Amino acid sequence: MIREILEKIADYSTIIIHRHERPDPDALGSQLGLATLISDTFPKKHVLVVGEEEPSLQFLGEMDRVEDSLYEQALVIVCDTANTDRISDKRYIHGKELIKIDHHPNEESYGSLAWVDTTASSTSELIVSLYEEGKKDGYVLSERAALLLYAGIVGDTGRFRYTNTSANTLKRTSILVEQGFDQNQFYSNLFKRNLKMTRLEGYVLQHFEVLENKVGVMKLTMETLKRFEVTSSESSMLVNCFSDVEGLLTWVFFVEEEEKIRVRLRSKGPVINGIAQQHGGGGHTMAAGATAYSWDEVNEIINKLVKACT
Repeated sequence: MIREILEKIADYSTIIIHRHERPDPDALGSQLGLATLISDTFPKKHVLVVGEEEPSLQFLGEMDRVEDSLYEQALVIVCDTANTDRISDKRYIHGKELIKIDHHPNEESYGSLAWVDTTASSTSELIVSLYEEGKKDGYVLSERAALLLYAGIVGDTGRFRYTNTSANTLKRTSILVEQGFDQNQFYSNLFKRNLKMTRLEGYVLQHFEVLENKVGVMKLTMETLKRFEVTSSESSMLVNCFSDVEGLLTWVFFVEEEEKIRVRLRSKGPVINGIAQQHGGGGHTMAAGATAYSWDEVNEIINKLVKACT
């Protein structure tokens, strides 16, 4: 599959790379890392990245403005997105050919080529694998590309603390670190907190609940977000801020938006993506997301989490 993807990349002069909406470090790291990898290796190719901006991660890079007409003869690659509903910028359907590269469970197979490997820690790790094979064709790994892919791996492994961190993950990460980018500067950018986020974190630590000594619950209403002048997307940075509480097996953030409630689920053992799928979402066994449409539905999800921990 990697060889087929490399051949497709070689065939096209215009390549447009998408990823999922509300991007996290792996979505941006794999998207921008792949784009940089291709551009550094093939300077004459027109490689573009699209999707909405995420202010907290703009230090990784910004999106391009792409005319609709460019899609007509373009290869489109979608990174880190399990299903088409979550692809940021719906123009992906207008490309001449479509490739999916992902590490989530294959909820929806789309594209003429779909490379899905759930054993990988992150889609960024898969892009490192692509580079390893691509070296036979002269692929170049620059310091910039290495930093982006490192960001993606760090994000999805929780700084190498999660169980998805394998020996292969660390081997591939070592390839990136060898390129010599500034790790200290990267972590400073990734984990910096402005005043409003620091104050919201204090609020979360004061107000989260622990049920049955095993399930952590935090509910952020629109009123609270407005009070702290924080967006729903920005609040996602705090999803793990109380994860080290003794005895906690699962935890969940509920974030109210205009017409729905975002659900961010995390676990140290119990499988939670099944619960997410029951509420219009999905993801990994221990990190998933869903959507609720009432506070009654929120309570249903909480009860399912408690049951999963018994």
